[in-house]
Amino acid sequence: MYIDGTWKEASVYTDLTSPFSVEVIAQIPSANDKEVNEAIEAAIRARKVMEKMPAHERAAILERLAALLEQNAEEAAKIIALEAAKPITTARDELNRTIQTYKFAAEEAKRIHGETLPLDAAPGGENRVAYTVREPIGVIGAITPFNFPMNLDAHKVGPAIASGNTIVLKPASQTPLSSYFLAELLQEAGLPAGALNVITGSGKKVGDKLVTDDRIAAITFTGSPAVGIGIRNKAGLKRVTLELGSNAALIIDKGIDLNKIIDRCIKGAFAFQGQVCISNKRIYIHESLYEPFVQNFVKATRQIQVGDSLDSKTDVSALISKGDVQRTLNWIHEAKQQGAEVATGGTVEGNILLPTVLLNVESSLKVSCQEVFAPIVVINKVQSVEEAIEEVNDSKFGLQAGIYTNNIHTALHAAEKLHVGGVMINDIPSFRVDNMPYGGVKESGVGREGIKYAIEEMTELKLVVFNRN
Repeated sequence: MYIDGTWKEASVYTDLTSPFSVEVIAQIPSANDKEVNEAIEAAIRARKVMEKMPAHERAAILERLAALLEQNAEEAAKIIALEAAKPITTARDELNRTIQTYKFAAEEAKRIHGETLPLDAAPGGENRVAYTVREPIGVIGAITPFNFPMNLDAHKVGPAIASGNTIVLKPASQTPLSSYFLAELLQEAGLPAGALNVITGSGKKVGDKLVTDDRIAAITFTGSPAVGIGIRNKAGLKRVTLELGSNAALIIDKGIDLNKIIDRCIKGAFAFQGQVCISNKRIYIHESLYEPFVQNFVKATRQIQVGDSLDSKTDVSALISKGDVQRTLNWIHEAKQQGAEVATGGTVEGNILLPTVLLNVESSLKVSCQEVFAPIVVINKVQSVEEAIEEVNDSKFGLQAGIYTNNIHTALHAAEKLHVGGVMINDIPSFRVDNMPYGGVKESGVGREGIKYAIEEMTELKLVVFNRN
């Protein structure tokens, strides 16, 4: 574990295995209550240093971190590919986004400001000058998932450092190596000891301690709705940012040139085995385009290369665990029993679920209404965009949605009526760049990520009023 700027031995270690080969790749420490407490205390001690650090120094640390990631890009990508079974080309894409995210954080560190207020707009406010400032909230407890082990660390660690906070980071049990690699680079970049602490182990033990400890000022969590709701219930008065689940949907209106969108739709559905919160899991297409779209989509799906995540030719590799393989097979079986058609896929090779296309799926089935987190996409025909919007909104989730249409009025109508955190017009719901606000409604979470917006979640607004009388 990495606590107070040093590497600590643990009393208990567990095996970390590759999702693809199932071989042991590392021994990972499991933190106990004492070690979690040491990490929190180290973060508290470092608060005074980070609070006083000028913005340009915080920015410089983040700039150096981005440069170190660029220098060690291939090593970082291989770590992601090995521990998460993310295809190496996709892992390289994640690493490039991670570098960009830290660069955004460096820029935003120099843009944290308040505003002046015209108090004389109210009777009794005359002869007073008022302004606001943003101050760091304190110790941030960050809990990250397996699917973007470096970039989602960046979306929590980057804004925390930029705003002068300290962090206790608990990465997913399957992907701790990325977080340890980050700690090494931040130490080299000059981050003060204790400003970042990385502790690994049981989510119940480590995560619950962070959530319930009064010395933690805010929790930022990405993961499942069940865990997120539990965090919200246990956190008390802490600031809580939750990026939770989704079953993101795409609407395709009549008149769309299918040749221009098939490849994009394939990427949205199957990138990193569909283990992305905004993977394109449901496609609602106008009945006039249904048959040719399905034909072309299935043909392209069958050309996807599956295999070892470290092979640059691989498009889809193993799911994160054997349990997830069995779960998705059960969901596919349930859909088939209820009349759905498996157009392609639906079988496994080792821990790899072959990219799967399901047709005529009832909205109440798990593959449609829950978060499948696998290379499975549902394609259903609709008679109108209005019908498709109703289908998209008939969900407990609401992270992002996409629509392809040639009609500006239809696009604006969809943007208004879709009950989601982000609407992508003429693109898939999987679009994300790292400076945009990102978050959802309903069981997709509360709060927003995206560096500028995360900084708002990690700072307190203070009002100062001068009486000139």
